[in-house]
Amino acid sequence: MKRARLAAVVAGACVLAAGLSGCVDNDDLLARKPVLYLYPQAEARVEVRLALDGELTAAYPVYDGGWTVTACPDGTLYDERGREYDSLFWEGRLNTDWDWSRGFSVRGEDTVPFLEEILEEIGLTSRESAAFISYWLPYMQHNAYNLVTFQTDAYTDAARLEISPAPDSLLRVFMVFKSMDGPADIEPQSFPRFDRQGFTAVEWGGAERI
Repeated sequence: MKRARLAAVVAGACVLAAGLSGCVDNDDLLARKPVLYLYPQAEARVEVRLALDGELTAAYPVYDGGWTVTACPDGTLYDERGREYDSLFWEGRLNTDWDWSRGFSVRGEDTVPFLEEILEEIGLTSRESAAFISYWLPYMQHNAYNLVTFQTDAYTDAARLEISPAPDSLLRVFMVFKSMDGPADIEPQSFPRFDRQGFTAVEWGGAERI
């Protein structure tokens, strides 16, 4: 599905319909499945710390004031015991003002082609997108419509990452969505080009507004 084919479900205006009372929504939502991938140019020891406006509810590997891993160029991670991981996982409740002023209104049955296209445009690889879609599809595909927005400052300001050494390229993808009975009018989002240069870190996650 190309962006032109999404026009039937995307229209321009601020969200004021079908259960949303305005453009900004202060919700204490559970940030589900943020996972962080690390791709150094050569094997490297990397330290990662989170600073949340909210509460960390789960993490794997165990988060004890931070993570320290050995990262390989293909994204494989090893902890200090030699245990292997493909990413760093956390969940938590974030207290922030979610911005609903731009996004997409998408039929549940169109979830897969929509996410495949949008995630590629945002800059995820096919492997990263497959993991994203596999996790979120069961929550979205059976809804009549989903109002979908990809947060920027509202998310990154509430869930701050400190990575050492600092990555040359950092992409953080955080989707917030709400099940809808019908389509909503909303100004569509656009995304800057993401170029993977040098040490690259990529994170994806999301939340559902009930």
